[in-house]
Amino acid sequence: MQIIKPSSFDEFEQYYRLRYEMLRKPWHQPVGSERAEDDDQAVHLMAVNDDSGEIMGGCRVHLETDTVAQLRFLAVGPKYQNKQVGRQLLQRVEEEARQLGAKELIVQAREYARNFYKRNGFIEEHPTHLLFGEVQHYQMRKPL
Repeated sequence: MQIIKPSSFDEFEQYYRLRYEMLRKPWHQPVGSERAEDDDQAVHLMAVNDDSGEIMGGCRVHLETDTVAQLRFLAVGPKYQNKQVGRQLLQRVEEEARQLGAKELIVQAREYARNFYKRNGFIEEHPTHLLFGEVQHYQMRKPL
């Protein structure tokens, strides 16, 4: 596995397709809802299978303030879950955030992802928003 920054049209297509399939389609959201207005200001990362070239997972990170970076849209494809792909993406996000000057990393974690983030050093702060009327999110923070 290697973690790259998508740069070609095809890489970005795979990246956004995974984001849609994992984070929007299960809640019957339209294609295009996986994109964010500030995507052009974020660092995008994708884990790629060395053998097949298939995307395994992806995410993005951007600065919220001069010292706080935010991780968003972390998703791992079904056949690559529980194989340390998310953890390796998270480690790379932390490196990228430090390079941007961040001292802390925050995430709005979905209910089912809270334990993943806790296992990786995040502290839960408080519930935030309810996405699509049913997916509770929690703000979590990690010092870098």
